[in-house]
Amino acid sequence: MMILALALAAAAGPDTPDYRDMANWLCRPGRQDACSMDLSTTVVAADGKRSLEPFKAARAPKFDCFYVYPTISLDTTPNSDLIPGDEEKRVAQFQAARFARHCRVFAPVYRQVTLSALRSVIGGGSPKIDREMAFADVKAAWDDYMAHDNKGRGVVLIGHSQGSLILTRLVATAIDGKPAQKQLVSAMLIGSSVPVPIGKDVGGVFPTIPLCRSADQAGCVVTYASFRADSPPPANTRFGKGDRPGVEAGCTNPAALGGGKAGMHAYLNAGGNMLVPGPADAWSKDGPAVTTPFVSVPGLISAECVKQDGFNYLAVTVNADPADPRTDTIAGDVKIGNAILKDWGLHLIDMNLAQGDLVDLTARQYAAWAKKR
Repeated sequence: MMILALALAAAAGPDTPDYRDMANWLCRPGRQDACSMDLSTTVVAADGKRSLEPFKAARAPKFDCFYVYPTISLDTTPNSDLIPGDEEKRVAQFQAARFARHCRVFAPVYRQVTLSALRSVIGGGSPKIDREMAFADVKAAWDDYMAHDNKGRGVVLIGHSQGSLILTRLVATAIDGKPAQKQLVSAMLIGSSVPVPIGKDVGGVFPTIPLCRSADQAGCVVTYASFRADSPPPANTRFGKGDRPGVEAGCTNPAALGGGKAGMHAYLNAGGNMLVPGPADAWSKDGPAVTTPFVSVPGLISAECVKQDGFNYLAVTVNADPADPRTDTIAGDVKIGNAILKDWGLHLIDMNLAQGDLVDLTARQYAAWAKKR
């Protein structure tokens, strides 16, 4: 094992973080960290009645989840440092921690391209970003996890946005067609475009790993980018489209992998300082403020994968009823001031729109994976 560890360190290069140093992990099982924060949820029914849903992590999870977070660092440099800020911790609570209901969660800290750099690029700047460094960090963390923690267990890869882009490359170069593919329960690559040949489920970036088309399918990919159904992707968006002629973006609805429209089991931010604020008004009209970190709104949100004008995306509908006491709106648009950037769709809440579905899906996919062993 020592020889393997030294080989991995040598391959990673002298500047690569040491992931034997536990400080370089945002989340690891068996400790109090960003993935063990409060996940309690207020469930607001259509009639306005409320109930409390506590969260309970699995005592002895049988499989693992390896999570890479999205562009979130507020560091002012083009790439972040390895000291996680409150924003990295919040996004782990917002996106990853709930998966501990079924799996052990591993989340490395990595020197990602920062929000400062992204904003500069959007504004026409050219910051000296280093995407290779960000990928090398995650690859080193993955190698460390496989060498020291996996021990033959099934693993779900989970990423959003920049995290998904990095994991897509990781799956393509280190998992597809490699020994590690045997451990792949699924790859949840959310909020990015995974290219597949038009009308096909396999090919494109992954030669052998297909899109998931059943909840009882393992070794496959769950991917989508979400837009409001009444605000489809505009021509200038970077999401929901192929990267070259002959391919399209894969779209798999976690609530209905076989296709069609389905209600989403969302866990949304009830307010406070996470990725997005809750609605300005109460979650039920004339009701008290929700005091838990999360809110669930059964029946309010539904979605389906839609192909339209060269895009393939998750079209999200808010089933508002002005006659009932529950809110008719959800937050999640990317804004500059009060202006909505429609090319980003509902990128901020891609994962949370279907988080309950994704969490449940990991357990079913693990059962399918274990059955094939």
